[in-house]
Amino acid sequence: MFTPLELLLGWRYTRAERRGGFLSFLAVIAMSGVALGIVALITILSIMNGFEFELRDRLLGLAPHISVRAPSAVLSDWQALRQKIETVEEVVSVSPVIEREAMLTHFDQVQGVRLQGVAPKDDPRRARVDEATLGAGLSALKAGEFSIVLGEGLAGAVQARVGDFVTIVSSKPIRTPAGLIPRLKRFQVIGVLGAGVQEFDTAFAFIHIEDAAKLFRYSNAVSNLQIRLDDALAATQIKSKLQPLIETNTAQNLRVYDWTDDNENLFKALKTEKIVMFVVLALAIAVAAFNLLSTLSMLVADKRAEIAILRTLGMGKWRIVLAFFTHGGLIGAIGVSVGTLAGIFLATRIANIVAWLENALGFKVLAPDIYYISDIPSKIEYSDVSGALLVSLALCLLAPLYPAYSASRIQPAQVLRYE
Repeated sequence: MFTPLELLLGWRYTRAERRGGFLSFLAVIAMSGVALGIVALITILSIMNGFEFELRDRLLGLAPHISVRAPSAVLSDWQALRQKIETVEEVVSVSPVIEREAMLTHFDQVQGVRLQGVAPKDDPRRARVDEATLGAGLSALKAGEFSIVLGEGLAGAVQARVGDFVTIVSSKPIRTPAGLIPRLKRFQVIGVLGAGVQEFDTAFAFIHIEDAAKLFRYSNAVSNLQIRLDDALAATQIKSKLQPLIETNTAQNLRVYDWTDDNENLFKALKTEKIVMFVVLALAIAVAAFNLLSTLSMLVADKRAEIAILRTLGMGKWRIVLAFFTHGGLIGAIGVSVGTLAGIFLATRIANIVAWLENALGFKVLAPDIYYISDIPSKIEYSDVSGALLVSLALCLLAPLYPAYSASRIQPAQVLRYE
């Protein structure tokens, strides 16, 4: 039967003085190993969550939450379709876009570009792009002026700066009696976008939608409708809601895509990387648990005489097991508790700590001229904390089982024969 004696013995062994210390040296090492393992696990996962959140926030600031496209890349009668989509409660805005691939040339530099013709007044990205643009942004695009905003990576590739003129070469040439002639148009660079999203910074350029219609001969058509929602994370559910509405209200074979479709591989890679990192750091906690196992095994060897006396006084095997299991569990619980609190504390202040170290040492961990995200973000997901806590507790409760069982198998007669 369970009595407080087992807990009393487990606690006594935990706080037993050895070599002048309040806690045994080995117990402190075991606790510290568990604590450091869970601190690393919580902190690294929080940093990965922070990078994922920052990347997703930047991406969703520029990419459409949902887009409606036609296989022919020509969407006619889009005004009526736009009105129908705007009746959906979760939809915040619907903006027309002409998006085509073209070639961008500047002097002897040539680069492929995804050209987006936008309506600045209707485009909800206007403020976000203007804020991240050197020079003028989307708000400055005017029909007939043939001005363009380049991504900074694209501008660097063709060595174009604000005020320069670049040439757009359409993928559809002009048919003439003399043969096919490339359709060319000069645009003046009025801004360079540095949004921190590689796809947009290195491949995209923005012009006015009317200029794009003239360049690509779209007349009154567009290539797609970009939809923004009040909750971007609900895009998959809203897409399912929009698909029947679009299919039943238009004769065109339209398709609906959300931002997870366009960036599926990116976020799958981030999720896989997070799982792998969790497993790797959990193995570090497992190493600390093995340290706990060795500590308890040494304690059992040191307490053989005491265990034999307890057995002689009538203490059963399972009570011996419970006493040493309590001792190991207390060490593991203290390590997990301290590690969890320290991990949460470090994760919430990692940006300030890194900034202090950068100022003290005089270097930047993530140089802004190399990395799109130059600060170390952190976002604690308490599901990750709970997972780390459960895994750590499970490993720390498994570690004492073998030493406790070996303690219960000690034969009093053999041990006390030489005492």
